[in-house]
Amino acid sequence: MVTLSPPLGPFGTSAPDFLLPDAVSGESISLADVRGNEGAVVMFICNHCPFVRAVIDRIVRDMRELEPLGVKAVAIMSNDVSVYPEDDPAAMKAFAARHKFPFPYLYDESQAVARAYGAVCTPDFFGYDRALRLRYRGRLDASRMEPAPAGAKRELFEAMRAIAAGKETGEQIPSLGCSIKWRG
Repeated sequence: MVTLSPPLGPFGTSAPDFLLPDAVSGESISLADVRGNEGAVVMFICNHCPFVRAVIDRIVRDMRELEPLGVKAVAIMSNDVSVYPEDDPAAMKAFAARHKFPFPYLYDESQAVARAYGAVCTPDFFGYDRALRLRYRGRLDASRMEPAPAGAKRELFEAMRAIAAGKETGEQIPSLGCSIKWRG
């Protein structure tokens, strides 16, 4: 397992568009479909990563709480499933059901969307404002392969709440996680 931390920024850039299949519904989902009135969170996750597993229930909680604030979310899985079959679409559907995802879980088979976003690890979070300009590229919270303490600051949630209110996000600390498993 290679552990990586993505760079912060480049802030102000527009979210790359996409059209990917949802592993749960089978429908094709675009960026426009997951854009909230006040912003969007685009996250790159997978099923097998211990960093994702440590925070998945917190991700679900935070995305549920952001939706009434006008911020929608989408999760994208871009790993090479020939090497990591536990991340294939059937396993994605089961993982989403088990954790009761309130957001689409999309399969980026070609890995083109991960490359367009500059995603490097799982989890990797991109927070956009209402104009779909990048305003947050940081971590969910202080969790690593184990969840942070219950009272840990909800960094992504607080940043997206500020963005939805038209305010600054404050300090951003890069995420940390398993490398995206690129095709050779």
